[in-house]
Amino acid sequence: MNRNTENIPFALPSLGREEEEAVIRVLRSNWLTTGRETLAFEKEFASFLGVPNALAVNSATAGLHLSLEALGIRPGDRVITCPFTFTASAEIVRYLAADIRFADIDSETFTIHPQEVERILKEDKTCKAIIPIHLGGYPCDMEALCDLSEKFSASLVEDAAHSFPSRTEKGYLGTLGKAGVFSFYATKTITTGEGGMIVTADETLAKRISTMRLHGIDRDVWDRYTSTKKQGWEYRIVEAGYKYNMTDLSAALGRVQLTKAELFNRQRREIAEEYNKSFSDCGLLITPKDHPAHSWHLYILQLNLEDLTITRDEFINLLAEEGIGTSVHYIPLHIMPYYRSLYSHKPEDFPNSLKVYTRCVSLPVYPSLKEEQRERIIRTVLATAKKHLRRRIHGGS
Repeated sequence: MNRNTENIPFALPSLGREEEEAVIRVLRSNWLTTGRETLAFEKEFASFLGVPNALAVNSATAGLHLSLEALGIRPGDRVITCPFTFTASAEIVRYLAADIRFADIDSETFTIHPQEVERILKEDKTCKAIIPIHLGGYPCDMEALCDLSEKFSASLVEDAAHSFPSRTEKGYLGTLGKAGVFSFYATKTITTGEGGMIVTADETLAKRISTMRLHGIDRDVWDRYTSTKKQGWEYRIVEAGYKYNMTDLSAALGRVQLTKAELFNRQRREIAEEYNKSFSDCGLLITPKDHPAHSWHLYILQLNLEDLTITRDEFINLLAEEGIGTSVHYIPLHIMPYYRSLYSHKPEDFPNSLKVYTRCVSLPVYPSLKEEQRERIIRTVLATAKKHLRRRIHGGS
């Protein structure tokens, strides 16, 4: 690598002066934790999506946990999700001492395959919920999954961590199931540093989540330290809840980022389309499938390993030597030690997830990626692939 060459990180948040001013405003207010900023963020987010309830939390993981808890998932129940995801999508099932049934993915979209979900629901009557992941921002087949949810009485909780603001003909992703959970982690399409949001049209569910996200307290108590009302300090503990609330510092960031969400979405799409155009004619690379509602949180390229003399890991290392940051999304959970041991899974149990994993590499796709950086990424990816083309003997392999 030329040491004078600038490194291109895999991911960077898109932050500006407006975010700085929002955080400073909160610092100067002398109220840092859950308060007016968080309440405003919830209202604005709900309005954006056109839903009645949005509940801010400190992570999407917390949001998924709260959603399943509020739906009544208990020990002995089973929840369906796919292995091709980050562990948060599955670990929250184990928080509740319930069990996971993995369903393999569609190898083109990287999302949970409805036929696999249906097969499991038919054979296992203890499945009480389905968690589809809109992986990378590509929409799951929500029409099929909603039909299965209704037919088998299995609650649908959308893991929409990657898919804001993805709008389909049926509505925004995250609003199509019983509940939807968004992530505002530092690398996501909008960020609060750490944080998440649960949306639901179910008032009973929203009330339960609201209670459980802050110690099982049965009322809003964020202002009890500043309230001048008589006995404003009083509260009741009605459940053994959790500590999952969002801070006003995070919410202030989120409110600004929300106003930029559509712009960020267009910028990500522009980069993804440029990649697809550049890579589609190279037989050594498989471009990700597009969809009008794709949020392009991730750009997941696959390598045609049969035609290359290097592995996916070697390809990543060669890009790193050229100063280009990449990542892998994801190592399938069924080959992770915990899940492999717990459920006695073998790598070949979910062949689509395994195959995509061995050949996928995620490229930078964030809005602040400059044109010259994009060109350099494209040029380096193509050059690296072509340099390691497997030479075939004419008339044979």
